[in-house]
Amino acid sequence: MINPAVPINELKRLDSLKELDIIDSLPEEAYDSITKLASYICHTPIAAVNMIDSERNWFKSKVGTELSGSTREDSFCGHTILEPGTLLEIPNASKDERFKDNPFVVSETAIKYYAGVSLLDSNGYPMGTLCVYDSKEHHLDENQKVALKALGKQVEMLFESRRKNKILENLKVELDENNKILTEFASTVSHDLKMPLANMIITADMLKVKYGEILDVKGKEYLDYLKQSGLTLSDYISGLLDHYSSSRNSVKAMEEFFLNDLLEDIIDLLQIAENCEINLPDNNLKLYGNSAALGQIFMNLISNSLKYNNKDKIIIEIDCTENREFFNFSISDNGIGIPVEKQEMVFNLFTTAVDKDRSGKKGHGIGLSTVKKLIESLGGNIKMTSDENQGTLFEFNIKRHNTVD
Repeated sequence: MINPAVPINELKRLDSLKELDIIDSLPEEAYDSITKLASYICHTPIAAVNMIDSERNWFKSKVGTELSGSTREDSFCGHTILEPGTLLEIPNASKDERFKDNPFVVSETAIKYYAGVSLLDSNGYPMGTLCVYDSKEHHLDENQKVALKALGKQVEMLFESRRKNKILENLKVELDENNKILTEFASTVSHDLKMPLANMIITADMLKVKYGEILDVKGKEYLDYLKQSGLTLSDYISGLLDHYSSSRNSVKAMEEFFLNDLLEDIIDLLQIAENCEINLPDNNLKLYGNSAALGQIFMNLISNSLKYNNKDKIIIEIDCTENREFFNFSISDNGIGIPVEKQEMVFNLFTTAVDKDRSGKKGHGIGLSTVKKLIESLGGNIKMTSDENQGTLFEFNIKRHNTVD
């Protein structure tokens, strides 16, 4: 018996095999289907997808045997990977110098026939083999050889899919961890900054009340400016915290609620002025979903329609329709609109599409980014159309769920 040699690229091959992370993994139907086909096409009782590490052969998939693999030095496949581009066929192993006294060849249930093709990664390193065995002498015809090679290519595609899935899984873990860190950071910053900001705002009010009589107009303006700056920074911090916690909040418990009831609660909170007309949907739809997340979405959009409007009478139209898959919402206003050159960036974090709102304040560019993030976490999408000085229309949907989901 001649033990298989070690490939010249063995270290790189083993590194690639380790990255594939397939040794000792659970059975998978995709691989089992290929070994069954290989056995059927080649007319052999045994077929296997065989992975070759530094010391052993391990069967990722098998048909016709109870074995889980073998030592590498006793393997047929160890010879196959020495010539990765060639199908190795051993018609009668008992007559081959490399295998005639191999333990599997001289056993009571002797293996006489072997054929195998190398399974390569994207760099051409052999990870293992797709192979077939028989207890008697055997020969593959040309069509069977072509088919075995084709099945080997299918296994290679499964390997590539596995690699890509592993990369995506690792990226998801990394992103989840980063999001967790960002959320915790935002929460800490919010807590640590909001208290001194609150003290600053209260102190400004107290100074104005206690020393208002001795302050001149300019001094009172400074105090008002100090208070307003504190309030603006506090809103900015709250918006940032909402943005980084929006995905987490979107998975809260689902509940049944009526859309118009939700909208009326939001309108009450916003304390709408008399010069504002908000038209709710004619049909008060009953929804099943995350009312808190949808409320936050509408709160942001209605607030924007109120703030970025220079008309004597503000008009906001809200509508909702439904189909089998989605609830579809729209909200339009007669506001100042968004310049064409800024419309593509309107959902980017920290991007402000309009210089100043109705009261002359500059936005912080967090609200619409949070809205988009929330909608996507609810399985939907959002789009916007706007004409400068004519108004803006937001249309979005969220995936509908059955109450039994």
